[in-house]
Amino acid sequence: MSRILLLQGNQAVVEGAIAAGCRFFGGYPITPSTEVAELLAEKLPQVGGKFIQMEDEIASIGACIGASLAGKKAMTATSGPGFSLKQELLGLACASEIPLVLVNVQRVGPSTGQPTSPSQGDVMQARWGTHGDHWIIALAPTTVPECFTLTQRAYELSEKYRVPVIMLMDEVVGHMRERIDLPDSYEDIAQPMRKQPTCAPEEFKAYATDESLVPAMPAFGSGYRWHVTGLVHDETGFPKGTGAATVAQTDRQYHKIYDNLEDIVEVEEYKLDDAEFAIIAFGGAARTAYDAIDAARAEGLKVGMLRCITVWPFPEQQVKTLASKVQGIMVHELNRGQYVTEVERVVAGVCPVTLFGKYDNEPATPEEMLAEIKKAMGK
Repeated sequence: MSRILLLQGNQAVVEGAIAAGCRFFGGYPITPSTEVAELLAEKLPQVGGKFIQMEDEIASIGACIGASLAGKKAMTATSGPGFSLKQELLGLACASEIPLVLVNVQRVGPSTGQPTSPSQGDVMQARWGTHGDHWIIALAPTTVPECFTLTQRAYELSEKYRVPVIMLMDEVVGHMRERIDLPDSYEDIAQPMRKQPTCAPEEFKAYATDESLVPAMPAFGSGYRWHVTGLVHDETGFPKGTGAATVAQTDRQYHKIYDNLEDIVEVEEYKLDDAEFAIIAFGGAARTAYDAIDAARAEGLKVGMLRCITVWPFPEQQVKTLASKVQGIMVHELNRGQYVTEVERVVAGVCPVTLFGKYDNEPATPEEMLAEIKKAMGK
């Protein structure tokens, strides 16, 4: 049996989190993500979970790190200014390999910006916001049903690879309402589980790994003891101040992600089979592209789209393949140009790359995008 509902994207994220086994939320309200906190405050106690509003964004992600260490699937949610505040402890989660899901419903910035207006201005912050070399996964839903499924996917990846995962949403998707078909019960949905040690507690080394390069992660209080630090550490978890230890830790964390891109990276191809020109977009910006592409096709223009569902790691191979097949690529994003720089790097001059950046507080219309497509194609 199922339930047919009319939900916001933010509400669908909550349902996806509960379905995936999230049982802890630590957060601080901020437009346009507040509905995530409000609804989890209501729903988590109903499934045996805990909700806590902390004094600020920094403390809220700290609480999530603690809950994750205790064995719980944890979530926090925010928008641009709060995302900036969370970056230091996001770095700790990366260094210590603490799984958690961070929902960032983007709005116009910088600073207070336009709190109720859509933007995709946090794209580079999602990848490089914290300091040092670090590895992270970011997913961008485009529809309300995808907010539900991608939140589950975020937990699957976070638990499997012991890495923070960012749900890189935007106000368009977060506040839009669409029909969604949800199961009556989430009991039959497979729960992602983190790897557990197979050795005795006295033999346990917190960061010892096998061929997966992902360490086992027993919960605090389970009998296995381990040291958590943001310092470079060795297999024991204790600080190791050598160059070799820095290289070993950095390389292992890189390879646990980048050796598994086929498992992690997901894209959608829309009418690309015979396309001569392609749009690259993600999140709310991609919604406009569907209609613009259909309108272009009606005028005889062979246009398609590569939609990046996994924004980070960047879908490098898919973009390289696309560039070899089309005469030009237009990147559409709700900012003045961020993701386009990564596309240009990977395309490396194989075909022209143009930007349709929209940063006037409004998403693009299909008519505006069609005009940009024609201009880029010289029509």
